[in-house]
Amino acid sequence: MKKYWLPAALAATMVAFSLAGCGSDSAGTTSGLQIWEGYTGAEANAFQHLLNEWNASHPNSKITSLYVDNDDSLPKLLTAVRGGSQPDIAYVYGSWAPNVAQIHQVVNLTKVVQRPGVDWDDFWVGERDVATVNGEVIGIPALVDNLAVVYNKSLFKAAGLQPPSPNWTWSQFVADAQKLTIASKKQFGTAYVTPGTEDTVWHWEALLWEAGGAILNSSNTAAAFDSPAGLTSLDTLRTMAVTDHSMYLDPTDSEYANLFNSGKIGMLVTGPWDLSSFPNVHYGVQIMPSYPGTGGGHQTISGPDNWVIFNNGSARVAAAEKFLLWLTAAPQVKYFSLKTGDLPTRASVESSPGFMTQMDKALPGVDTFVTNLNNVRQARPQLAAYPQISTVLGNMIVSVLLGKSQPQAALAGAAQQVNHILATGASS
Repeated sequence: MKKYWLPAALAATMVAFSLAGCGSDSAGTTSGLQIWEGYTGAEANAFQHLLNEWNASHPNSKITSLYVDNDDSLPKLLTAVRGGSQPDIAYVYGSWAPNVAQIHQVVNLTKVVQRPGVDWDDFWVGERDVATVNGEVIGIPALVDNLAVVYNKSLFKAAGLQPPSPNWTWSQFVADAQKLTIASKKQFGTAYVTPGTEDTVWHWEALLWEAGGAILNSSNTAAAFDSPAGLTSLDTLRTMAVTDHSMYLDPTDSEYANLFNSGKIGMLVTGPWDLSSFPNVHYGVQIMPSYPGTGGGHQTISGPDNWVIFNNGSARVAAAEKFLLWLTAAPQVKYFSLKTGDLPTRASVESSPGFMTQMDKALPGVDTFVTNLNNVRQARPQLAAYPQISTVLGNMIVSVLLGKSQPQAALAGAAQQVNHILATGASS
């Protein structure tokens, strides 16, 4: 599942509106708790099964579910909070966590996740980082993704290439992409999404980290990507897009999947959500390449989402906490993953007997994505200004890939804009 990000205008709206004064501190009642979620298909069926299981064993604190498109959930939550009609629990994108944390009715879960039996450290580090804002836990992980390389085994064989190994490098990726490119057939070695959105950005951020770089400094007060690591990572992409012409640039953020399924692209950096879109391809999955000597390893980026609780009175909050701790416990996580193909949000589920075999049988290659969660070391900056920063980075990357800017100049210009945003809270 691709992650959609909070537009800068909505982020600014959140700062402008005061959200205080709409919650309730009274004890309240636990009857008819409501949860907002945006599940469809197999996810909807699996979630409903778990909901039925909970309600059957907890008749005094039943949960009712309301479908709310995840892309629209935050604006609708803001409206509900202002009217005092917020749900008890809601599914929200992890990228919205810094903005969600500004809502006064959102419950601080820091002490909740420290309770015996919760095993907070069992959630992947990227999930925990995204659920934590300014040292406070504001959500419990609902979903996690990551990026790896999906490659066409038939095209590799036709090009005389060996399948990529777990210790491969970006120089090998670039060389393979060039050999997989056949201009007369309109066949490309790889592809990159170029709408300039966060989907453009988070693909590059993985390379930046692997090259030993960072987006911002440790205090999130200044840009850190205008660095040797930033230049190395951006040069890698530019070589394929501009010099070798081995990279298909996709401004639609969707056509790449059709081209890969048609045998027109050799490799894709993508996530597990795309695997079911490739019925015509004999594909393999491998972890991200690395930059030897940088210490960055084969890092990937995760896309966790969160369950958030709203304060509708102490009794309802307590009931909501109890339900969420049950829903996100290992048995329920395992059931949901096996029924949907979604990656497990807990590390212990990955290592449980037979789990990986069952997952890969249902969706070939997904086991590599599960294992790849161990390559998640960090998360994107958790600050409310990130949507604006993402816009700057997206424009920078697209400009370089289209050959309109040289990497070093693009990095310097973007860093200047990001520093202005961080200093003033407004884009230049």
